[in-house]
Amino acid sequence: MNGATWPLPAIQAIQSPFPALLLLTDDGGELPIHPLWIRERCADAACMDAQTQQRLYNPSDLPPDLGITAAAETAPGVFSVSFTDDHTSIFTQAALLAHAGADTLPARRPWTASNHAPDTHMWPDQDDKAAIFDILTAYLRDGYVILRNVPTTHGAVLAVGRAFGFPRETNFGVLFDVRSVPNAEDLAYTSLSLDPHTDNPYRAPVPGIQLLHCLTNRTSGGLSTLVDGLAVAEALRADDAAAFAILTQTKVRFRYIDAVTEHVAYAPLIETDMAGDFAAIHVSPRLDFVPLLSPAKLAEFYRARTKLDHMLRSAAYEIRFRLDDGDLVMFDNVRLLHGRTSFDPEEGLRHLQGCYIDADGPRSLYRVLARGRA
Repeated sequence: MNGATWPLPAIQAIQSPFPALLLLTDDGGELPIHPLWIRERCADAACMDAQTQQRLYNPSDLPPDLGITAAAETAPGVFSVSFTDDHTSIFTQAALLAHAGADTLPARRPWTASNHAPDTHMWPDQDDKAAIFDILTAYLRDGYVILRNVPTTHGAVLAVGRAFGFPRETNFGVLFDVRSVPNAEDLAYTSLSLDPHTDNPYRAPVPGIQLLHCLTNRTSGGLSTLVDGLAVAEALRADDAAAFAILTQTKVRFRYIDAVTEHVAYAPLIETDMAGDFAAIHVSPRLDFVPLLSPAKLAEFYRARTKLDHMLRSAAYEIRFRLDDGDLVMFDNVRLLHGRTSFDPEEGLRHLQGCYIDADGPRSLYRVLARGRA
């Protein structure tokens, strides 16, 4: 059940036969609500701190055989429920539905190059909550957003990052410069083209969000690229279930090394959650090493990886756009893959600054702003 999209269900109090209970009713039928599930959501002063909304007791101390002795709708959408531990609480239908439904963040919208154009927004005054809410909506829906007119000053990307979350420092610093330099410690700091990839897959956890801000771009190449890993993974699942399965079941090693750093992490190329839904993609062809498996398993894995890689590099999924002075792209680093086309540094300077923030920042801010709008 998705709290953002499902038809409004109903809560119904049933008094007879004993024990009394509450029923959640929607298009899928009737679902009895377990007494412990209701009891641990009691929000009265004896059970929950009003300021923090944290429980004042451990719900595991409740009797495992707890029952409901009475349940009645005392007003439209308001229920009085009494339990066998002699506790009576008042619950609202809205509160119970909020707990029963999924998170009310915007639903992810898979996109391809054929059905999607880059979504751009002007960087607003940070007091303009409506504009920030629209930016967050686009980001959470599509996995990225492009901002125009960000000041082209050193460190401005950090100010944008802090507007949405907390910058995360790595061995590249809290702020890093993306430009072609001699003896580069990473291929990002060259003028070479970069295939679609996840940044820092060798970290635990992987940085959730990356921001890249163009200070100046005087080259004709160096186009930024994005691919929606969600759309590609779902297309692969539909077209080749065996390939999808082995890519979700095989953890590969990602490794980064320089004179003072050596990071190693293990992850499947496609990660799913407990329900089997897409959770993340971890792809970096320069850094991934599959473990030693049987020749048959490796043949299966290599076939699947090649198919995934060809889809990621296909014009059917990749969008390209130019970042000009003052443009900034913020993207989900474990949903989208990013890259760039090559460029000629002799044409002029292409200088971007970047930072990382954790994935929970924009989600938290969206929920807070949504409360205000409600």
